Amino acid sequence: MNLLLIPRVAFRAIIQNSMRSALTALGIIIGVAAVICVVAIGEGASARIEQAITNIGANMIWIEAGGANRGGVRTGSHGTKGLTVDDMKAIQERVPLVTNVSPQVDTRAQLVYGNQNWNSTVRGVLPAYLAVKGWDVVRGGVFTDADVERGANLCVLGQTVVDQLFGSADPVGQSIRVKDQSCQVIGVLAVKGQSATGQDQDDTFLMPYTSVMKKIKGQTWLDDIMCTATSAAVVDRAEEEIAVVLRDRHHIRPGADDDFNLRHPTEIAEAVRQSTQTMELLLAAIASVSLLVGGIGIMNIMLVSVTERTREIGLRMAVGARGRDVRMQFLVEALILALIGGAIGMIVGVAGSRAISNAFSWPTRVSPNAILLAFGFSAAIGIFFGFYPASKAATLDPIDALRFE
Repeated sequence: MNLLLIPRVAFRAIIQNSMRSALTALGIIIGVAAVICVVAIGEGASARIEQAITNIGANMIWIEAGGANRGGVRTGSHGTKGLTVDDMKAIQERVPLVTNVSPQVDTRAQLVYGNQNWNSTVRGVLPAYLAVKGWDVVRGGVFTDADVERGANLCVLGQTVVDQLFGSADPVGQSIRVKDQSCQVIGVLAVKGQSATGQDQDDTFLMPYTSVMKKIKGQTWLDDIMCTATSAAVVDRAEEEIAVVLRDRHHIRPGADDDFNLRHPTEIAEAVRQSTQTMELLLAAIASVSLLVGGIGIMNIMLVSVTERTREIGLRMAVGARGRDVRMQFLVEALILALIGGAIGMIVGVAGSRAISNAFSWPTRVSPNAILLAFGFSAAIGIFFGFYPASKAATLDPIDALRFE
């Protein structure tokens, strides 16, 4: 049989049984669409995490107050009050691998402007905090080191706080009440979005750390110290030197536990990324099961087709068709069904990914590799599950086939 004639014959057989062919391809359509949607959701999550890592900064170092052992009872993080302003200054002076050092004093408080109020994170910092976080001010400015020294009641707002208290109005120059303090807004931060752990980074309210320590919280110690290494390559060395300085200042004996914690936030983001990738692979594997089901459907329908077309097969063999020609014809039919299902599944998958993104405000990213992989897998399914029915058709005896009623 002419090789160019085989696809025409296969198409004709598919069209003659259009309803059955459509139902057969449905399993492939669903499988391909499911794989593309799942991978798109996972790729979108990975993109969000990558952005979060970028926002955090690859060379950021976070020093937090650690726990303590009191009578056999161990407190968690921030269980001690030993992290001080002098510690921060010592790190600045004695660790040359560190730059952009800022203390951090956190609390939550009700913010009030006019008849609007909002509960947010109030964070006391130095101006260097914005360099540590890679955060820009889009309106107004930021308080200075001189403002910090005098404990000025000045603040810079995240966009979420602006939206909740001011709506579309310009907050710069307005006053917000924080507990019993009146604080003047001098700047608005650029939008950061969610962190790698899903927290709203824009729901923040920055003040000089001296103001928060003395007027808002009434404490003399720091919750955290934020800083950056001079480059991502020296983060580990910088952390080691910071640990030496703090252990010396806190008079910690050799072998004793630290009363502080050193964290590299990108490690947290990487852990989230790995969890997301594992879940993506799991969901993609589950979605691939529907492709296998679609392949089994193709095999079943092709077996039925062989039974129904036994006389046709016998007639073809009687006029000179060889077994390999018959095998090729049925194999091409199975492949065409799988490819048609794969093509439609690609369209449905891309449309479904966009619909999920719009409906749930979840970022999706359709990867060309995922599309090609799903399409190629559908073709492989068609060949694999179509081979047995094609081989069965090729082994029919033409005389017996012509006698078949």
